[in-house]
Amino acid sequence: MLEFLAPHFAFIHDPTAWVALLTLVVLEVVLGIDNLIFISILTNKLPPEHRVMARRLGIGAALIMRLLLLATISFIVKLTAPIFTAFGHGFSWRDLILIAGGLFLVWKATREIHHTVDPLDHKDEIVSKTIQVSLVGAIFQILLLDLVFSIDSIITAVGMTDEIAIMYIAVIVAVTVMLVAVNPLSAFIEKNPTIVMLALGFLLMIGMTLIADGFGFHVPKGYIYAAMGFSALVEGLNMLARRRKTKGSEH
Repeated sequence: MLEFLAPHFAFIHDPTAWVALLTLVVLEVVLGIDNLIFISILTNKLPPEHRVMARRLGIGAALIMRLLLLATISFIVKLTAPIFTAFGHGFSWRDLILIAGGLFLVWKATREIHHTVDPLDHKDEIVSKTIQVSLVGAIFQILLLDLVFSIDSIITAVGMTDEIAIMYIAVIVAVTVMLVAVNPLSAFIEKNPTIVMLALGFLLMIGMTLIADGFGFHVPKGYIYAAMGFSALVEGLNMLARRRKTKGSEH
């Protein structure tokens, strides 16, 4: 058994491999933020007794999906090969998956924003209530986005290193961080209503980025996360100002 595993962990003696592992872990954790925001918003619409289970099932499914995709990594790499050309761009299966996932995120975020802005819209409320009481519906939606983010995550990992063991370790560590962070993040979003709108705006931006990427217009991830970080900082200052104003009015 040890003789079989030894070639896969030969990288432990290579300092550059450790740098690649650390970089990939950080990258996978950052990429997981998108997934966490979606899971947090969606599970907060479930009855309280179902939320924790839905989050664990969703993130557990994300881990299983990523590990299965790594096991078929030679197939995943082929997903980047063009299958047809349109508008001067060669579309691959990865592109189509990103476009479909992006459209789903845009639809989901837009519907949730509409429901938040106009909660008295009974037509939207009927659909929302259907999802609220359906644990299966929530898990299904999480799985759909897990698939999109997992494929993008694994293709990113392939571009970072050739060591399959490094990929497995990075994915497991990143998903473990997601599992630890999801409940605090969900509680924070639920306690701060304005954060919900900000998070939905993030999902809308991420969805548009996925669509653009699918059509061959790559937006550097650094720009996306810098914009998200700046927006979160501004919202944090607004929350701090509101709290100080509330404390001042109490005195």
